[in-house]
Amino acid sequence: MQAPVLTASGICKRFGPVMALQDVEFHLQPGEIHALLGINGAGKSTFIKILSGIIQKDAGSICIGGKDVHFRSPEDAIRAGIATVQQHPELVLDMSGLENIFLGRESRERGLFRRIDRKAMTARAKALLARFSVPLDLSREVGQMPAVEREAVAILQALVGEDIKVLILDEPTSTLTEVEREDLFRLMNQLKAQGIAIIYITHQLEEVFAIADSFSVFRGGTCIARMSVEEARETDVSLATLMLGEAMGDIFPQRALPDSAGDIVLSVRDLGRRTEFSNINFDACKGEIVGIFGLVGSGCEELAKTIFGVTQKDCGDVTIHGHPICAKSPREALDAGIFLVPGDRRTEGLALERSALFNVPMANLRRAAGGGWGLRGRRIRSDTKRLTERVALHPPSLTTPASGFSGGNQQKIVLAKGLYSEADVYIFVEPTVGVDIGARAKIYTLMRELAANAAVIVISSDCDEVHGVADRTIAMHKGRQVAPRSGVFSRDALLMAGIMGESKS
Repeated sequence: MQAPVLTASGICKRFGPVMALQDVEFHLQPGEIHALLGINGAGKSTFIKILSGIIQKDAGSICIGGKDVHFRSPEDAIRAGIATVQQHPELVLDMSGLENIFLGRESRERGLFRRIDRKAMTARAKALLARFSVPLDLSREVGQMPAVEREAVAILQALVGEDIKVLILDEPTSTLTEVEREDLFRLMNQLKAQGIAIIYITHQLEEVFAIADSFSVFRGGTCIARMSVEEARETDVSLATLMLGEAMGDIFPQRALPDSAGDIVLSVRDLGRRTEFSNINFDACKGEIVGIFGLVGSGCEELAKTIFGVTQKDCGDVTIHGHPICAKSPREALDAGIFLVPGDRRTEGLALERSALFNVPMANLRRAAGGGWGLRGRRIRSDTKRLTERVALHPPSLTTPASGFSGGNQQKIVLAKGLYSEADVYIFVEPTVGVDIGARAKIYTLMRELAANAAVIVISSDCDEVHGVADRTIAMHKGRQVAPRSGVFSRDALLMAGIMGESKS
């Protein structure tokens, strides 16, 4: 067996009273794809930040190629051979792929007045594309690229560093379709064939068996298990049980009883907007969850934004409790009793540099003011504490900026914000992207609790999620609604309706 390319031993990290990592042992072989698993708050993000040079360890050692290394910055990690692609790569959307790949490295010269050599950049980019067989048009603006191509640009940007031995990919498939995911996996296997080791962080457990050679499970700040995927298959290991420390039952709560739905809360009739969607008709009742399944480009997300007032309808009607509404802004939608949990929590759901104490009450300023003119700080703190406890925010800090939390815990802040809104209609778009299995179960349970007093709509490109959590389902395909012939979609019929636009149920 080859010597490990990366070895970490006795890694410890403390944040105030919280021991984030304790005596973590880890190793990685050249050309190995290793999945890093754990629920939100298990310590894996802290470990990755130490390997990336973003934060410094309190104790322990890191070796690259048998040599001890000490990272004081991400640049130190890159020079040692470790590159990281974050869950949300910081790419410049109105610049080309070529310009993004070499951003900050446009010249190998030193000094203030460095000359940008586009010919050399183009030659180096062509060499990268040839080495990894990536079919990319790097002259295109990144903002015009599909998600998988942007991910590829971010990976090539990371590999521009000299002699990269380890590539860390943080939730790279969280915004990809199934087809795009397979394209990314092909690129990862090419990197593996080149001898580059990959640490792959994912909450999609089925992906571990699809792409990884081995995996480690973090729980409570320690690495509690490491094994090969082959061994896990042979022994029928439950990844969810390893992550949670207990057997995981069905993550979906029990559905509502037949005919138990209450009055119609939200009614949508003949709703249409430009070429995005048309002739959408459905009702959402108190006591039930309505699921809408559709792939990227189906019009699902655009439908949600139109109901919430982000964009304006061209035709059709929306009513709440029988009263017509025409929300021209999210504030008007909130006033009408509609709350949207957006698909992109970072840009649409949160003020990332502000804490839960700021974010949560933004959904209902009247409640925050207590009927008066000024915000009531003590009441806001009390309500925020209670709601963040209800969604199990970890760590339970009310003053930490949202950017300081993991993706799953950022989603929990958005959920607490939704609870604070006291809405009549809750619309969840891609509610569990980047969320671990334990937190997903919590979110689904919360949806069911909300449905007791409100209408809940779940919109997702995950067919299993929609079918598992909803009482009634519809599909959307290229802006068109597809309804079941027999009144109820089976799981496979729902999938085919969303993919092919045909109802066989």
